[in-house]
Amino acid sequence: MAKTLEDRRTFLRNVGSGLVATGSMAALASSAQAAHHEAVTQTKETQAAITPEKALQMLKDGNDRFVQGKLLKRDHLQQVKATGAGQFPFAAIVGCIDSRESATLTFDQGIGDVFAARIAGNFVNDDILGSLEFACAAAGAKLILVVGHTECGAIKGACDDVVLGNLTQTLANLKPAVAAVSGFESDRTSKNGKFVQAVAEKNVELTMQRIRQRSAILRDMADKGDIGIAGAMYDVHTGRATFM
Repeated sequence: MAKTLEDRRTFLRNVGSGLVATGSMAALASSAQAAHHEAVTQTKETQAAITPEKALQMLKDGNDRFVQGKLLKRDHLQQVKATGAGQFPFAAIVGCIDSRESATLTFDQGIGDVFAARIAGNFVNDDILGSLEFACAAAGAKLILVVGHTECGAIKGACDDVVLGNLTQTLANLKPAVAAVSGFESDRTSKNGKFVQAVAEKNVELTMQRIRQRSAILRDMADKGDIGIAGAMYDVHTGRATFM
């Protein structure tokens, strides 16, 4: 114990310094933890450092955070300002127009992170292939992810041979997946949930194949390892994406 007034003052100064140091360390730790949970807006440098494998892992990690309710903190207005003069997304996602799945939200991505091409049944045609060529060959994306989903209305329509205006031609793009799924002879309609799921999964596989078959640019990039082409199925009941 300090016995004189000066000793007491010295003792208090030392204790105070210790408290300040402890508080500073706690603040730094808290700041580091907060930074860890904040999203990074993609730049030319960060995009260049991402490999196709890393890009896929980033989307896997993002879906994990989405399912766990631990989304990264984002200042969307800041991201708008940061990307106004240029964009450097690390991936391009081909998904369905279904309102229950969002290419950015369900993979916990922000403004400027991913390109998103959406069409009923998540297939590719010449226009979407051109968009993907822009995304990868011109804008530097490292991964193409084709995302199908459970309970897909477009897949169900294709299974049931729905005829409805322009939708008829849209669904024709999904018929190869219907034909490619064997079995289920007792019920090959939308009433058979297992059949619909099998067709949806096959459609993702065929779409991945068509990207390589119908785009020499993307096939060459994939063969060189400049980009990856992957698939996933999103469960509208759980929010979980299963990667193929």
